[in-house]
Amino acid sequence: MNIYFLLKLNQWARNPFIKRLGIFILHITRKRYLGIFMDPVLACNLRCKMCYFSDPEKRKTMKGIFKEEDLPKIAGALFHRALKLQIGCGAEPSLFPYNKELIRLGKQYRIPYISMTTNANLFSHDDWLELVDAGINEFTLSVHGVNKESYEYFMTGASYEKFLEAMKILTVIKETHPKLRIRLNYTINKDNLEELQTFFNSFGGYKFDVLQLRPIQPLGNTDYKDFSWEEIYNRYDPIIEKLKKQCSERGITCIAPGKADLLREARGNSPVVEMTYCYINPRYIWRPDFNPDTDTYESYAKKKQLSKAYFKNIFRAKNSVEDESKRLNYELN
Repeated sequence: MNIYFLLKLNQWARNPFIKRLGIFILHITRKRYLGIFMDPVLACNLRCKMCYFSDPEKRKTMKGIFKEEDLPKIAGALFHRALKLQIGCGAEPSLFPYNKELIRLGKQYRIPYISMTTNANLFSHDDWLELVDAGINEFTLSVHGVNKESYEYFMTGASYEKFLEAMKILTVIKETHPKLRIRLNYTINKDNLEELQTFFNSFGGYKFDVLQLRPIQPLGNTDYKDFSWEEIYNRYDPIIEKLKKQCSERGITCIAPGKADLLREARGNSPVVEMTYCYINPRYIWRPDFNPDTDTYESYAKKKQLSKAYFKNIFRAKNSVEDESKRLNYELN
């Protein structure tokens, strides 16, 4: 499955009525439509300045790890309705010892697309290869600085050399696993925008498929606190358009916010996100009262009358909240 084709399709299908109707039909016909976003461990080896793990008080609340025996129960309850499984959604999955088992469960339940987001500082060559052999479709690597100084400044505790070594390993692995996708995730702020002009000077020698540029978002009491876009608004287009052109020339998909999105205030989730987004961590599984020991997706949906709720969603006012910023407020090029 090409997840990026689905993103383009979502971008093209602007009508919220059509989207909600489509999800309702998938729901009642027992088809896949969930995006499962899973943090199997609530911990991180880094203290990135733009991340809530740089906040000591927030970090105290980020505790927990799934046991290996927890995974089959969760998989049996939800994976058969998943269109995508995303491992790592803020916490660092390389600290979880059962990633291979989790990926294999995803493949056992025929999840079409399985990806992992990681800072890439802990995995060895054998670790990468084992995850690929288990069946993962994509790695997303976090990189928030182009050169060593900015990378290690924003990603506190990380090693630029280890990141480059990971890129080198994955470049070699892609030669024998050409369907494996590599995505680089770069969070933009006013202090690292300009250096994107030399992005391919640093990373042009490595193989990757997607570059995702994300605007910085306030995530609590983080070390980095300048969330303003006003002062870089006029400089944004020339830098990003040049980078998009460079990506296009190299056959790389570029996912970037449009200039108009930079100053847009964050809003609540759209009905589409509410219907499709399934977040899992050791302290929370999909819904506050969902229990994989006793519930399946179908039994819970029946108990909560989700079919009725999703049908009503179809006809919600057109001017109701339609922010899909969790995953989909980006332009694909």
